[in-house]
Amino acid sequence: MKSDEVRLNCGITIPVIGLGTYSSNNHRETTEQAIHMALKMGYRHFDTAKIYGSEPAVGNALRRAIEVQSIRREDVFVTSKLWSSDHHDPVSALKQTLRNLGMKYIDMYLVHWPVKLKPGVCNAVPREEEFEQLDMETTWTGMERCLEIGLCRCIGVSNFSSKKIEDLLDFASVPPAVNQVEMHPMWRQRKLREICGEYNIHVSAYSPLGGPGHAWGSTAVVDNPLIKSIALKHQATPAQVALKWGISRGSSVIVKSFNPDRLKENITSFNLKLDDEDMVEIEKLEERKIMRGEFLVNDTTSPYRTIQDLWDYEI
Repeated sequence: MKSDEVRLNCGITIPVIGLGTYSSNNHRETTEQAIHMALKMGYRHFDTAKIYGSEPAVGNALRRAIEVQSIRREDVFVTSKLWSSDHHDPVSALKQTLRNLGMKYIDMYLVHWPVKLKPGVCNAVPREEEFEQLDMETTWTGMERCLEIGLCRCIGVSNFSSKKIEDLLDFASVPPAVNQVEMHPMWRQRKLREICGEYNIHVSAYSPLGGPGHAWGSTAVVDNPLIKSIALKHQATPAQVALKWGISRGSSVIVKSFNPDRLKENITSFNLKLDDEDMVEIEKLEERKIMRGEFLVNDTTSPYRTIQDLWDYEI
């Protein structure tokens, strides 16, 4: 196993730095160019989802790289996600994802949110009448079937609280290999990391820089005076400090940038060494979750009447 990978409970390894491919513009050519640049810099983990609309660009870029023999399929790790309107049939949903990607399998398939919407709904922000009652046991059976028939190498979840993880483990024949959640120096997920650690579930961090550049994101992490001072001390950047903090906590980090300089900056964060004092000081930072999921909460049709319901009071 390489030093820049961690082994999952399903037996395969995941690169600790991944490239996220969500973009509000979702420009296919721009995404493909970014993936080609990223491959040259050493990125080997690519994160997409049905709702991002980036699966065709990710697949096209990786297939072209494989065709010219700059990489082999087994050298890259591809993650995609089950959208909330596909809970009734994860197998069909993953088969469509594979058609979008032009691939025979993906490495990781995640349940994107613990929310079920009516079939066919493709809005990232659902309307009130589009929610359905979630039966996670049935959904997970479908996810296990995806694994059983070889459509993916591992299955996992995203945006699951500690309680939702433990509820899932009550009936899962195959435990989730990954829980992908928001995590950064200002939202450290201590309780969730402890619970996932007990069950050997890997925590993967999305928005490890706090999501700057996204409509819902914030520059609070990279602009934080402590993060800046640690960066200055190590002749690094605030982004590198934030990413290395996540890696030092045993997580993989999914970072989104299509800018060549930032791509390079982000992947070289692996080489940064934070000292004990840095880690202790970061633990003192005030915490605030940025991606709060208000769009999944309502008083009538959602299973979650409040934000606290959605996150089981872990917010």
